[in-house]
Amino acid sequence: MVSQWGIKFAVHLITNHFGKIVAKVCETLLRQGPLTLELLIRFTELSKEHVKNSLLVLIQHNCVQAFICEGGDVDESRVKTQYLVLFDNILHRPRFPKFMEIVLQELDKHCEKVLEGLLRDGRLTLKQMIDRASQGASQENDSAVVADAVRENLCKLLMARYVERCPAAEVTIVEEEIITKKRGAKSDQNFKAPETTIQRVIEAAVPGDAIRFSLTADTGCNSDEETKPADINVAENNEKEQLILWRVNFEEFLRYLRDKLLIENVRARMDDGAATVVRAMLEATRNVDKRVKIENSVPLELDQLFTEVIKTENGLQMTMDRVKAYLVQLGCSSQISFAYTIDLKHIIHLARNEEVESIVLKRYGRDAYRMFRHLSKEKQFCPTDKIAESTLVEKKEAPKLLNRLLKDNYLHMEKLNVSVVGSNKQTQLLMWRVNQPLLWEYVLDEMYHAALNLSLRMAFEQEKDEEILNVPKDKITASEPLQKKYKRLQNVCLLLGSSLLKLDDALMLFHDF
Repeated sequence: MVSQWGIKFAVHLITNHFGKIVAKVCETLLRQGPLTLELLIRFTELSKEHVKNSLLVLIQHNCVQAFICEGGDVDESRVKTQYLVLFDNILHRPRFPKFMEIVLQELDKHCEKVLEGLLRDGRLTLKQMIDRASQGASQENDSAVVADAVRENLCKLLMARYVERCPAAEVTIVEEEIITKKRGAKSDQNFKAPETTIQRVIEAAVPGDAIRFSLTADTGCNSDEETKPADINVAENNEKEQLILWRVNFEEFLRYLRDKLLIENVRARMDDGAATVVRAMLEATRNVDKRVKIENSVPLELDQLFTEVIKTENGLQMTMDRVKAYLVQLGCSSQISFAYTIDLKHIIHLARNEEVESIVLKRYGRDAYRMFRHLSKEKQFCPTDKIAESTLVEKKEAPKLLNRLLKDNYLHMEKLNVSVVGSNKQTQLLMWRVNQPLLWEYVLDEMYHAALNLSLRMAFEQEKDEEILNVPKDKITASEPLQKKYKRLQNVCLLLGSSLLKLDDALMLFHDF
């Protein structure tokens, strides 16, 4: 269930990128859930043409998925295509610069260029990618070279799983049926059947890994082995290229960013050695488990882990005993055959707690921060006096701060009636605790609100000084007032942009990981 501020932020992003009409269709799907074309027309009060064009835009940019839901008692003639909005994919749009930076670091600038086209245009065939890259080529030979280069770069992106084949344009799911289709090399223990309609539709639409990351349907370059495309008929190959659509695989980028957060969190709480062990565990199991939201890492034997550890500069200095010691500090559990797993969910929880604690410190001060942190570690309700005593906060100030946190939904409070010793009277104790799941949902909604406000402020600043953006640079340098105005706009946009990037990191922590 998407929160109200989450919906408003998503609609704002779609409005900025595709205009108000497309945003209206998107907002209707976000608020109403999956709808048929007829219902969309009725709810939006737009023309059929406007709604159909808007859906095409949203599908092209991976923000909507079409599906048919069948049931045992449903009349076949009444089964119609429904459209499901993909909220998560909308949230990825401000992250496109991050994704490009990852590809630039991991691969090269040529792969980044191919990725840029897919991020900009949504879904493309290989032929469309080649046509776009060939626009600057003047000779036939140059076009052939460009075509080979694009194919090679697409192969690299597929092998790294940063690009994937587009899911089925329309899928069929059965009412109340639990889809149990496997993807890739997932084991029975790790696989969880999708529960919500969104999960079931996405799971049904995505092809298996053998096709998902393969350049051709039959053979050729794929993500698991470096083989060149087979020598097949050119006409047949061109026909396939016309049909196969490619898009960015957001899931792999999220996994990369999640792993980075896990490693840096461990580094900050412990040291470089512990971070090296976590990185080695994640790298060694990278091709086995591609999920983003997981509780534990894939089990790995100590010898395999140590082999991965010593590949790094810091790991060269480690012994087997030292790696074991870090595993103990990380709370790793040893499974059968001395295979170890890291509790990744626990690290994510710690990172979320640290994020919320930093918010409390900035908003309410150090005393409130100490009390909140104390309650975060307690699993049971605590009375006011005990909290004040444990955190060295004055007893008169403690209730005021706790009530402020309660008013802003950071704490949960219950009243407890207890008998006074030696009399028939009763007194009332205020018992406090942190309800983490509810608090994290509230904090996430606040982040959507903050992200929307920052985006609106940036748009306002750019619109207010729009005329200076169109002034030639030589005129700006020649005029001191224009220089000051331009520098101010640059500083404001830089500050707001960096704030949005940091806020998006926190958004991913609470929503995606």
